[in-house]
Amino acid sequence: MLKSRYPNISKKISNNLGTIFSKIPISPTTWTILSLLFAFVGFLALYKKFLFYGFLFFLAAGFIDAVDGAVARKKNKETNLGAYIDGIADRLVESMLILGLMFYGIPEFYIPGYIWLAILLFFGSCMTTFAKVYADHRKALTEKELKNMGGILERTERVSLILAGMLLGYLYDEKYITYSIALAAALAAATFMQRVHYTIKHEKKE
Repeated sequence: MLKSRYPNISKKISNNLGTIFSKIPISPTTWTILSLLFAFVGFLALYKKFLFYGFLFFLAAGFIDAVDGAVARKKNKETNLGAYIDGIADRLVESMLILGLMFYGIPEFYIPGYIWLAILLFFGSCMTTFAKVYADHRKALTEKELKNMGGILERTERVSLILAGMLLGYLYDEKYITYSIALAAALAAATFMQRVHYTIKHEKKE
């Protein structure tokens, strides 16, 4: 939502990251692989019940994810394959975060915590993305409409919300983790329905 609503700010941040990190002799694909490695270590930390270390490693993975695209744009190395690999890595990082929290175990909030996580995994990592990708695959929208689809809670905001809950959970009470997951799950479901409604409303006419 933030990226689509404030493109100039997002572009400025990306340009700054690209300027700084393009000086390091690492390819964009290597940055992507590094984000996966940090996420995997974060997953292991959560599996071992180390909440704060899990938070730190997933925070690092998210930051590196922003760096890889910025470096690719700065070095004029953007490719369709690179974008594909980056998208796959994004889903793997988010899935490892959610699965890691399942193994960690979060408190109940009306329903068991693992159910909230399952809802988030289904709508957040799967259906919101599928709703957009399948609209493109079936050519139901024009390129301009697809670009403007947006969403109430896109991946960056979704992961940021989860990480904020993890930090509050570590500092204060682990119930904050569940609250953030429940909110993210509800907003992810709303985003899925929003995207389906958007596609139906803006169906491309033959």
